[in-house]
Amino acid sequence: MHKPPIPADQELQHELSFYTLAHPSPAFLHQNIVDAYAAQKADETTKPMTIVFALLGLYLHVEKNFTGKQVQKAHMQLARHRRQWFRPPLPADRGAIVVSDVVAAPPGPHRDAMIHNWCVSVWKAYGAAREQIVELAKQELGVS
Repeated sequence: MHKPPIPADQELQHELSFYTLAHPSPAFLHQNIVDAYAAQKADETTKPMTIVFALLGLYLHVEKNFTGKQVQKAHMQLARHRRQWFRPPLPADRGAIVVSDVVAAPPGPHRDAMIHNWCVSVWKAYGAAREQIVELAKQELGVS
């Protein structure tokens, strides 16, 4: 049985995942790359919950300075409440920074900063969804 080839950017995401999962920082950078990648690669077949959680993670990280570990806890708290998730509008432009830019940065402080910049870039691209995400964070998590 032949498996279809993995797209190049997905391979780069896997490489970046190895980096973040092995990262010694307690901040848990892995959550940030998961959220940035999910929001950037979302399409009409992506579950609304996936997009909402990714955008919530980006909002909490970029605007509220949450660590990846804090974002992960917020995701777990939100997941306890089963609900119908809204579908944020998918912008045509998903940010100037992509996974290949992040992997191209040298490991260490430069790559870690690029991960943050990637999150900022993707979050800004979803500006049309900001109000809904901020309201969700306020109502469900008490974050304002």
